[in-house]
This record gives sequence, C-alpha cells and structure tokens, in this order.
Amino acid sequence: MSLGERLFLSRLRARDERAFQELVHEYGDRVFNLVLRMVNNRAEAEDIAQEVFVTVWKSIETFRGESRFSTWLLRIAANHSKNRIKYLARRQTDKGGLQEVPEGALADVGHATTHAHVETPDALLEAAERGNAVERAIAALDGDQRLVIVLRDVEELSYEEICEITGLPEGTVKSRLHRARMALREELEDDGTDMASAKVTR
Repeated sequence: MSLGERLFLSRLRARDERAFQELVHEYGDRVFNLVLRMVNNRAEAEDIAQEVFVTVWKSIETFRGESRFSTWLLRIAANHSKNRIKYLARRQTDKGGLQEVPEGALADVGHATTHAHVETPDALLEAAERGNAVERAIAALDGDQRLVIVLRDVEELSYEEICEITGLPEGTVKSRLHRARMALREELEDDGTDMASAKVTR
C-alpha cells in the first residue's frame, strides 16, 4: 500500500468528509456498474450503491490492508447486491415483479460501450444489439454465476481478487465461472447472437 493510500485511509478513519467525497468520486462508477449488473434495476442499484459507501464509511476501521482496498470495497458491494437479490426475489413473488433496466441502458453506464469504435450506422446498430443481448444473458444467470462473470469478464479481476471478494476457493470460482460462461453462451445462442462477436460491456 502506498503512502498516499495510507494517508487516504487515515482521513477516512478520521471521518474526513472530503475524503468520503473523494472515495465516491473514485469508486462510484465501478460500484454502481457492479451492483446494476447484479440486480438489473437502476433504482435499486442507486440505493444499494449508497448503502455500500455508507457501510464503508461506518466500517472503515475493519479494513486491515490484508487485501487491496478496491477488493474490500467490491466485496461489500457484492454482499449488499446478493442480499438485495434475495429481498427482490421475495418481493417479486409478492408483488408480481419489478421493472427492469431498459434494454441497452447497461451498456451506457460509466464506461465505453461495445460500439465505441464503430463508424457506420448499420454497424452501430448491430453492435448495440449484441451488447443488449449480452446484458440480457447476464441478467438471466443466477446470482452466484452473475457475480463471478461480472467480476472476471467485466471488471477483469484476478482469480485471487475474486476469491477474496466471494470467499470461495479458486477451484470453486473457476468451475462456477465455467458454468456461467456456458450458460451465457446458451442464452446468446438461443437469442440468435453470434458468440464470437459478442462482448461483455464495461
């Protein structure tokens, strides 16, 4: 951990509100993107992201530097997401469902879309449709599979980091990721999407 990072954590532990604002500025998009892809509902994702940063603010003393700070933060985001998914599943049963994120909205959150370098209108539309298909396929995965595929293929984290976030052994992470990718491939094939040209957006 660098000196700058240690000083930043010291400011957070001292309840420096400017440090909290810097925290949200630095990690806000990343946390929101992860949460949004997990719950597939923008309003819920906004609430969860706020809860994540409040949790970090309240529990910063528990971070001991045994992992990267971003890994610790994403672990909190993942846990909040999984808890909300369980809650939403119960509420969906009780109330007949929740409004999902509009088709294509995920591709535009915080990062470049799959069609960032496409020039012609036809190619632009085709790339957008592929991106939408991938996002629909991710949303169709169960929560555990969705988490590992987002962490590995969207966030591009190492297996070690994913193990730290999920609390799973590496073998379990790899087997779960393999099943998730196979399920994703099946969803895309059923949707008529060419897997070779499909790409998970960030």
